[in-house]
Amino acid sequence: MRLRKKPHTFEKLENFSDFVTVKKIDSSYAGNWKKLFGNENQIFVELGTGKGDFISQLAEKNPQINFIGLEMEPTVILAAARKVQEKKLSNVKLFVFDINNIEEIFSENEIDRIYINFCDPWSKKRHAKRRLTYITFLQKYKKILVPNGEIHFKTDNRGLFDFSLEQFELANFKVRDISYDLHANEPPENIRTEYENRFSAAGVPINRCVVTV
Repeated sequence: MRLRKKPHTFEKLENFSDFVTVKKIDSSYAGNWKKLFGNENQIFVELGTGKGDFISQLAEKNPQINFIGLEMEPTVILAAARKVQEKKLSNVKLFVFDINNIEEIFSENEIDRIYINFCDPWSKKRHAKRRLTYITFLQKYKKILVPNGEIHFKTDNRGLFDFSLEQFELANFKVRDISYDLHANEPPENIRTEYENRFSAAGVPINRCVVTV
């Protein structure tokens, strides 16, 4: 479902310009992310930040980590920015960005962890290459992740989850902590996304795993 464009979104995002970037970012960022944050802390990236429930909560609980949120839709980035500002977080940067080009803005071994939460399953077989866990995406992630870097993956879609487990194996990732019903025995450290709460309330099981390079 396409989001309805709201007027003046970009103008409103200018109020968050200290941590939100809407202009096109390029290879000049690669290798310079820690300089941007002004510290040597680890860098965790969320692909598809949505309205920011997840990244804002995670960053609040982990002030010693730098968090980067990438999201294509300016409207939802605006919602995320408001949550980050409300919590007065200095360890979050948000970007309007197409994840297809992720290897252009990070250097090799620059990222410590990637979160993929409830991405579009692209259910039709002919669209498989668009899934964020398709092997060509995984190869890009492998390049920018540090040795033993991690991908944390959650989805409500069992078909996508099974497909992703196959792709992780093809890409020679190590998979652990596989759960087909995360909330049946939910770990205390789990942070729920907006979609996660919605699916859980509807009785849909949440699939989750951790993948290591």
